[in-house]
Amino acid sequence: MSDRLQALRALLKENGLDGLIIPHSDEYLGEYVPACAERLAWISGFTGSAGLAVVLSDKAAVFSDGRYITQMDDQVDGALWERHHITEAPPRIWLAKNAPAKTRIGYDPRIISRSALNALQTDAVTLVPTAFNLVDAVWTDRPAPPAAPAQVHPLEFSGQGSEEKRHALGTQLAKSGWQAAIVADCTSVAWLLNIRGTDVPHTPVVLSFAILHSNRQVDLFVDEAKITPEVRDWLGSDVNILPPEHLEDSLWALTDQTIAVDPSATPVWFSQTLEDAGATVVEAADPCALPRARKNAVEQQGARAAHLRDAVAVCRFLHWLDAHAAGSTEMELVERLQAFRAEAPEYRDDSFDTISGTGPNGAIIHYRVTPDTSRLLGANTVYLVDSGAQYPDGTTDITRTVWTGPDEPPASIKEAFSRVLKGNLLLGRARFPAGTTGSALDVLARYALWQGGLDFDHGTGHGVGSYLSVHEGPQRISKLPNRIALEDGMILSNEPGYYRPGAFGIRLETLEMVRSSDVGQDGRNFLEFETLTLAPFDRRLVDPDVMGPEALDFLDSYHARVLSEVGPLLSGEAKSWLAHACSSIKRK
Repeated sequence: MSDRLQALRALLKENGLDGLIIPHSDEYLGEYVPACAERLAWISGFTGSAGLAVVLSDKAAVFSDGRYITQMDDQVDGALWERHHITEAPPRIWLAKNAPAKTRIGYDPRIISRSALNALQTDAVTLVPTAFNLVDAVWTDRPAPPAAPAQVHPLEFSGQGSEEKRHALGTQLAKSGWQAAIVADCTSVAWLLNIRGTDVPHTPVVLSFAILHSNRQVDLFVDEAKITPEVRDWLGSDVNILPPEHLEDSLWALTDQTIAVDPSATPVWFSQTLEDAGATVVEAADPCALPRARKNAVEQQGARAAHLRDAVAVCRFLHWLDAHAAGSTEMELVERLQAFRAEAPEYRDDSFDTISGTGPNGAIIHYRVTPDTSRLLGANTVYLVDSGAQYPDGTTDITRTVWTGPDEPPASIKEAFSRVLKGNLLLGRARFPAGTTGSALDVLARYALWQGGLDFDHGTGHGVGSYLSVHEGPQRISKLPNRIALEDGMILSNEPGYYRPGAFGIRLETLEMVRSSDVGQDGRNFLEFETLTLAPFDRRLVDPDVMGPEALDFLDSYHARVLSEVGPLLSGEAKSWLAHACSSIKRK
């Protein structure tokens, strides 16, 4: 990596710059990026899905959040890079301390949002947009961009036609007095136009930008080779297909118009170009984000079907894990789980890289197994598996933590597991008034952990798409304040955890769908969760005393439902295993 840093620093000097900001994001600001856009990984070695690097002439640093701190320490050379928690030691503070006054720091305006850029502003430095990406200029063997064709996402899965979506959103733009909105999030483009693709790992999108006009027409900027005759007919005459090279000219054509731009989901280059062109830029949320999060009736039923299908594969895997997995490597376990899922004809892909961690690897929150790190699954250890799948009717995400035996788990592990499980069950059973945000519910998942002096350094829940991104906004469940109220049809994860570095990790994740509740009184509207994920929790790790009677009742009720719905779809030993795994917990 040192030669790459050296080449980049030489290029910085040639261009009159003292440093460079290198975010993980690509031109579409997606969580997952194609190989040709893995700039942060190429320059630093860090492969996490969230992070940022700052390179100065004499030092450099990589930043990421609590999910990736251990991974960053393992992957990034400490002799070349400082490694920091992005919220505890923000890049802005690091720049203020380490960059001399009047330092010129470059950034590529096409791969960073205005919100992210604003978070880096400091009086000590001047942030300078670059005309080209400097990392790309020294990355001599950079892979080619993806070229797979786009695909139709039919009404039997989407539940609502693109024309209807565009009509509703165009009407909203017109009411706001805006002539157009920039749609830079590929998942929003995919949702709006009812198309899907395979351009990035695990998220079925087509790399593309769109301009949604108030007259309901859309300009779609995409490699035209990806648009087959079938997709062109599907998009219809109100969708103008243009090559990406025409994007800048199209923005300049919006002179004197008012254009909505999401400052957190759009590269800052869009706003800069529109302002240079004489347009009025209004900062507003992506118009597709909230309606995309509110799954319609067809998408809700699709989610149920996808999760039931996925439950069969996961339960078969958990049975096999108990019966045959001893001595398998973490990578072999990933392959076995994927094989079970792939038996379903509807399976398209994993929804993210499976996290398969035994012992200390399980304590790495977003651990990615490699041939060098893959450990054997031994006896009397904690194994964490976090995985999901993409099906045309839904996206899944599930985490289970199991004890390999044969001995009884240590009391301290059972206590931690039970506190995590108690939080998961309590949150999943929550009922709350309409208008409640996810941040108001976060404490339910943490309360039992807090009472034992434990906590976890990640959010409790993220939104999940419908055959789209497994990490979808704008809703979330987190300590961090969130103004987005939970609404009927939203899907969120429920994943409290506990991690003891160097020893083990525990995380228990189910997906929850918001639905109306009948408990509201005095005219109040209430909501509740419908748990979509159907797979047993490991009874061997449950401490009845820590759980208490109410949480044990919740667990027995959930297990009874799992057995009722998944049991008839299994056979032989797997079916018998599930019956035992879902049996009632003995009270003391």
